[in-house]
Amino acid sequence: MISGERNEYAPERVSPPGETLQDLLEERGMSQAELAERTGRPRKTINEIVQGKSAITPETALQLERVLSVPARFWNNREANYREHLARKEDETELGKSLGWLRDLPVSFMIKKRWIEKGARRVDQSRVVLAFFGVSSPAHWSQMFKSQRAHFRQSSAFAIKAGAVAAWLRQGELQARDTVTDAFEKETFLLVLQEIRLLTKEPPAVFEEKLPRLCARAGVAVVFVPPPPGCRACGATQWVSPTKALIQLSLRYKTDDQLWFTFFHEAGHILKHSKRTVFLEGPKPRQGRMEDEANRFASEILIPQTDYLAFVEGGNFSRSAITEFASSIGVAPGIVVGRLQHDQHLPWNSPCSSLKRSFRWVDE
Repeated sequence: MISGERNEYAPERVSPPGETLQDLLEERGMSQAELAERTGRPRKTINEIVQGKSAITPETALQLERVLSVPARFWNNREANYREHLARKEDETELGKSLGWLRDLPVSFMIKKRWIEKGARRVDQSRVVLAFFGVSSPAHWSQMFKSQRAHFRQSSAFAIKAGAVAAWLRQGELQARDTVTDAFEKETFLLVLQEIRLLTKEPPAVFEEKLPRLCARAGVAVVFVPPPPGCRACGATQWVSPTKALIQLSLRYKTDDQLWFTFFHEAGHILKHSKRTVFLEGPKPRQGRMEDEANRFASEILIPQTDYLAFVEGGNFSRSAITEFASSIGVAPGIVVGRLQHDQHLPWNSPCSSLKRSFRWVDE
């Protein structure tokens, strides 16, 4: 869970170190003029320090240590705490002027899913959300996301909320950051994918644990992240470091054929395409060379084309025939049903649709 707030004492007012200096002078019966003479600092400088107009520099702190027998680190710490307090007050004022950016983000959903904590005030919430995204201000968030969005490859056939997509992708990045993987190796990943193909027949309790573990051996972090309202992504692929790729799955359609096709489609992007692009998969098939390549890769690894064409030519798409064919090639029958429906050999309302397994998030 991302907090963004430290459990620290943050008083409403922090006095300038000059007040402490003046109290000490009065206690010692020493005037500002005498202190200036003993330290070799101009009287004006001492007066401005007392009034909080000038900072106590490390050099001045050493001089005060010698004259007043109060350690330099005390004055340095007082000065640092005071300046931090002033900076925080100024930052709060600036954040208060730009709270509108939160309206573009699924803040309630993020709190519900424990991606972030709930702030006591809107300005506190803004701080928490900024910490979640790892940026210093709403202006920097907007600038960063606009730059990142240029690298997205997403369908124009469905409406999305940019803030919801950004939050979903960021949560995936954070989960991937905490996922320990070996350095990416293409050959290892290809071998791992053959093992993963057998997981299509397993229940979620099995593949949810094994899938990320197997991919981690090849340098790929796999994370499951529920999509916020307005984020209609099925999956995403990006490189979070030169040696670590990320496959992010939303479980949007909640059936095994969609889940596994999306996974192997994203795997195709990793193996075949640029590390500089964020591939964001929507509910509609996309056009283009890279998408076609990823689609062919997923189709071939799940149901080899030769086997598929032979089965289609037979023309028997009964429940028992589909189950037997799926068993012979080592995949879940729901994947075969989904392929037949995609290619219009079966209607979407076919009784065989019940061969597809449905999934749901635990908190649903």
